[in-house]
Amino acid sequence: MKFNNVRLLVKDYKKCFEFYTEKLGFEAAFDLGVYASFKVADGIEGLAIFTSDLMAPVVGNAGKTQPIGFREKSMVSFEVECVDTTYKMLVEKGVSFINQPTDIRDWGMRVVHLRDPEENLIEFFTPLKT
Repeated sequence: MKFNNVRLLVKDYKKCFEFYTEKLGFEAAFDLGVYASFKVADGIEGLAIFTSDLMAPVVGNAGKTQPIGFREKSMVSFEVECVDTTYKMLVEKGVSFINQPTDIRDWGMRVVHLRDPEENLIEFFTPLKT
């Protein structure tokens, strides 16, 4: 078995594509207008977005809507060189965050969290120096 990517199923493909490329600065490996894959780790693809209305019929969920207003069931996490630098850079691009960069000693990380345009939880972290 070989890992391919984490795929977020989104309603507003264009808005999400612009968020990941223009705000977070990810390079799209390719963009089909309904599916895109992004280079996220040393030029390797690992994150993708796909129009949820195209996936729903394949798995028998065409008549269902995506839940909102619930506790998260997933999160996409990215290690960065410096959480504070990443935070400042993204705030300058107009990205809103859920919290401020914070040390969580029990986890051994400095973290900050945000949501993409479709409420997917994203974490940026830097390991704390021991």
